[in-house]
Amino acid sequence: MQTRGELFAGVTVAIVTPFKDGAVDWDELGKLVDWHAEQGTDGLAPCGTTGESPTLTHDENERVVAFVCERARGRVKIMAGTGSNSTSEAVRMTKAAKKAGATGTLQVGPYYNKPTQEGYFRHFGAVAEACDLPQVIYNIPGRTGSNILPETIARLAEAFPHVVAIKEATGSLDQASQVAALCDLTILSGDDSLTLPLMSIGGKGVVSVVGNIVPKDMMALVRAFAAGKFDEALKLHRKLFPLCRDMLSVATNPIPVKTAMKLLGRGNGEMRLPMYPMDAAGDAKVRQTLVNYGLLK
Repeated sequence: MQTRGELFAGVTVAIVTPFKDGAVDWDELGKLVDWHAEQGTDGLAPCGTTGESPTLTHDENERVVAFVCERARGRVKIMAGTGSNSTSEAVRMTKAAKKAGATGTLQVGPYYNKPTQEGYFRHFGAVAEACDLPQVIYNIPGRTGSNILPETIARLAEAFPHVVAIKEATGSLDQASQVAALCDLTILSGDDSLTLPLMSIGGKGVVSVVGNIVPKDMMALVRAFAAGKFDEALKLHRKLFPLCRDMLSVATNPIPVKTAMKLLGRGNGEMRLPMYPMDAAGDAKVRQTLVNYGLLK
């Protein structure tokens, strides 16, 4: 079934933001973008949760998005994380992302201030009215403290043509099924481990964390399912599952994935407080998961 945001079908990797001595490491960020282009990654989402957006200044957010767009040079799609719990700031950053050449915007539900459903509708609507960049709503109640209900999502889809997709991270297949029944938005998994189950009820892909490590394997899963190769997709799901759950659940995202990338020789693993490196036991668990997967000896 055709959905509205098919341009975001497939695998969009929520990339980390590399730091060096507390500042954005632009050289390392450029290497990340180039690596994903070489891997054939469908899209990149800079400045999401994985990119430690809560500790980026608004100026840094705009600069990171602009840098990634420029470095990508059209080789991958860019779903820029420009959401905020301040509607005016979300509008400002989204306009900047459009000017930079982003393919679309990832708009997280306003966090901490916990809007009403009418507040959600007016917030996302204000962004859509201010900027015609295709908008992907990001619903992650575990981070924001409040759920965007399916009826509100359907109302947004009906009122605003630029709202084209939803990154569904409630962990509820029932809620995702309700969204699919109520509107034609493209549904993308916000949890790597639920990519296959979500696709079974109409999802079209994932905004992935584990794709920072193995984008080709995640893309192979999504493409196998889309091609009707369900046994192959299930085999890949089972292969990926330890990375998606055993490793990524060791600590809060992006701590485990940055640790894994460091172990694989891709970056220094530096984070900004309040994100903080794991203890030796956590490191050992991440390392063992990479060994079991065949990524480390």
